[in-house]
Amino acid sequence: MYKIGLTGGIGSGKSRVADLLAEWGAAVIDTDVIAHELTAPGGAAMEPIRQHFGPDVVAPTGALDRQAMRELVFDSPQARQQLESIIHPMIKSVVQQRAEEAQGCYLVVVVPLLVESGQWRNRLDRICVVDCDEATQIHRVHARSGLTEGIITRIMSAQATRRERLAVADDIVLNDAHTSVEQLVARTRSLHENWCKLARQAS
Repeated sequence: MYKIGLTGGIGSGKSRVADLLAEWGAAVIDTDVIAHELTAPGGAAMEPIRQHFGPDVVAPTGALDRQAMRELVFDSPQARQQLESIIHPMIKSVVQQRAEEAQGCYLVVVVPLLVESGQWRNRLDRICVVDCDEATQIHRVHARSGLTEGIITRIMSAQATRRERLAVADDIVLNDAHTSVEQLVARTRSLHENWCKLARQAS
């Protein structure tokens, strides 16, 4: 199946683009959704995480305490690497399993840290970046989550820069503060039609 990697910084609008593609017949696998499943109560990643980091990062529900873990990995690159070594192989395994079962005109894999991980490029036929400026990212994330600008900036500083993302892009969907809903739909639709054509040629 023809595979598109969809990425972009926090607040760029990846999920909106992925939802549109799914509406139009693409199969969509979102690694963020998988990560939430793995760290929900009873999720496969929770016991290894508890053993590695202790009970302080486990919420009373048994799910991952995201704020506690965020503070831990902000202050310790080693802790970030340990968390990634637990969860990334699990995510890849689930993606592979769901990709084999996927049905659609092509497959979209939504990977927020696609550029940073460096392990996805050879698994994908194309990379699409949903792009916007940093000020727009901060505004959107604050509006939807209530996180402070300081925390949002720290999250962004741990991600690839806008320039680094654009450097690996085969396709770009601009979704800045000046982009209307109609423009986003039109830009995404144009790419969808091209990917359908490429998928047919590849099959």
